[in-house]
Amino acid sequence: MSLLVLDRLAQSFGALDLFRGVSGMVAKGGRIGLVGPNGAGKTTLLEIIAGQARPAAGHVRMARDTRLGYLPQEAADAFADPARGLEAELLAVFDDLRLAEAELAAMAEELAARPDDAALLERYGQRQAAFETAGGYDYRVRTRQVLQGLGFAAADAQQPVGELSGGQKTRALLARLLLQRPELLILDEPTNHLDIEAVAWLEGALAMWEGAVLVVSHDRYFLDRVVNQIWELRPDGLEAYSGNYSAYHKERAGRWARRAQAFTDMQERFAKELDYIRRHIAGQNTNIAKGKLARLGREVEAVHAGGLAVLAAIQSKGWAQATANLDVKGASDKVNDVGRRIGELRAPEGELPEFNLRLAAPARGGDIVLRTQGLLVGYPGRPLLRVDDLELWRGERVAVIGGNGTGKTTLLRSLLGQLPPLDGQLRLGAGLELGYFSQTHEGLRPERTALESLMDAYPGLQLPEARGYLGQFLFSGDDQFKTVGSLSGGERGRLALAILARRGANLLLMDEPTNHLDIPAQELLEAVLTAYAGTVLLVSHDRYLVSRVATQVWAVDEGTAAGGAGKRGDGRDDDRSIRRLRAYPYGYAEYLEARRSATEGGAPAPKGRSAAANLGRASEPNGTAAAAMATSGLAPNGAPAALPAGARAPISKNEQRRLAQSLADLEEGIALKEEERDGLAAALQAASERGDVARILALGAEHQALEEEIAGLYGRWEAMGG
Repeated sequence: MSLLVLDRLAQSFGALDLFRGVSGMVAKGGRIGLVGPNGAGKTTLLEIIAGQARPAAGHVRMARDTRLGYLPQEAADAFADPARGLEAELLAVFDDLRLAEAELAAMAEELAARPDDAALLERYGQRQAAFETAGGYDYRVRTRQVLQGLGFAAADAQQPVGELSGGQKTRALLARLLLQRPELLILDEPTNHLDIEAVAWLEGALAMWEGAVLVVSHDRYFLDRVVNQIWELRPDGLEAYSGNYSAYHKERAGRWARRAQAFTDMQERFAKELDYIRRHIAGQNTNIAKGKLARLGREVEAVHAGGLAVLAAIQSKGWAQATANLDVKGASDKVNDVGRRIGELRAPEGELPEFNLRLAAPARGGDIVLRTQGLLVGYPGRPLLRVDDLELWRGERVAVIGGNGTGKTTLLRSLLGQLPPLDGQLRLGAGLELGYFSQTHEGLRPERTALESLMDAYPGLQLPEARGYLGQFLFSGDDQFKTVGSLSGGERGRLALAILARRGANLLLMDEPTNHLDIPAQELLEAVLTAYAGTVLLVSHDRYLVSRVATQVWAVDEGTAAGGAGKRGDGRDDDRSIRRLRAYPYGYAEYLEARRSATEGGAPAPKGRSAAANLGRASEPNGTAAAAMATSGLAPNGAPAALPAGARAPISKNEQRRLAQSLADLEEGIALKEEERDGLAAALQAASERGDVARILALGAEHQALEEEIAGLYGRWEAMGG
């Protein structure tokens, strides 16, 4: 059954024809990825399907009663009431269930007053069964799971939606759509504002999605795990491919190679036919030659009119039907006219536009590029990341991975000397020339043009060379005179790469370099980095890029790191915001396998500090430090312990020791539970990488239960005076 049919859609803006002849069908349960270069019109096509834009030609047909959910790239105006809290906004999806819930509660009160009313009892049973079938007993849990899965903290639940950042609003809208469960879900770059863990969760959610999905994404790893069909949007229509992105990438090259060969074969046949006609048009076989000329003229005009589709029809001997309604009057009148029209035929343009990225040959530096010892990075009063003692050698390509806000960009800024370390040592090797690609491109001044930005970076560059160089990065004509502030995200990324590529750096520090790049540009960058002779330190959420480029993985652990405590609001040391960066001396696939083996083999996943450290206490055996502080009458920071108003008198020393031991035991229990939770998180990621839906469901339930258990333990700890 078709939920959606696209019939010869076209869109244009003034003289610009964006696309034409777009036809396709979305079946019930379909999983389709829409790909194409930046500027091809992917977002425009989604807006037309969602009813937010009108096509210049063609029609969109939707099956009756089909509910459509649409996630745009930006969701600033998605919420009608900006004062409503995030969780309340999502629970509004279930207003019907909440009304039924209130009605059931009222009926229960009636039953309590009239327990012998059989008719009321029967109605209550019917309503309760319908309520349960509709998900009435789990909608609150589902809401919390979706919020947590998409990276929202518990504290975010009550935040007004109007105060959310742009990325948070997009995630909130995605959460609402997932809870609404429309029959057709249309997503435009849904992973843009998600970290790796949230993307993995979304992959699992979409794997269990009962409706159809049409998604635009530059995340090739995500497409591999979510879709089973690819639509490639081109100016002359859609090309459909079966399978995920990797299957499409392989099939596309073969398909266009076959078409190129078919075009060559057709040209050779046309040339032979034309040669025969020229030799016999005025001879004894003039009637045969004239017949061939008429047929050849029709075929040539058919290819001009219909392009590849008619070419395929000609190859299958169906050209007569394909050209029956074409006006080819005059095409066969003269042999020279037909010859000219044959010469005007153009080969199929299978190659997508791509820029010419070449990194300037780096000067050879020292063998050791980087050493750290006891390194802690962050901001004064806000330490973020404790780094394992590392040694990086020339020629390595390191991927730094971890959640948003865990200190990865801060690490790069420390390597650049923009932020001094908070603790420890950071030594760069000899003879290094650093090149930096920032995800925010703050080095580009918005008022300068693309051409001026390049020449600012390289003052000795002559104008003709500068213009030619920018042309290699798809900046042609007037594009070179656009201001940086008016460029799209992809254009700014290409400009930043153009400036970086000439630098001749032997150490590249790259922060999310594939953000806003279309897939052909990502693939080119991947190939260039793989062939690069220098050293690369790469922060990226692009798992496809990481899996193909990285020779090492430096991962920010979910647990916290030992040492380098910050300060809590009450002045006590607090390590809970500090993460640990661990080095894995192998590629991404081996890294995932190591995590999987550690988790499934029963060994703990990579972990950080114990719960005692998380709670701002010294990690001493048997709670010695906690007991010592309790018996000394000192708070954990060494200050005199003040009793709050209304508190009871100090307890005896024996009671203090017992309390300290109970606290230590509780903290040890919390530490074990957090280790178990982190192991489950790693296993959940691994299951998502494998596409193991049953495992994702089981682990997700365990993870949720553990989170609730840990929250309860923290409540007990606080009640005991921790």
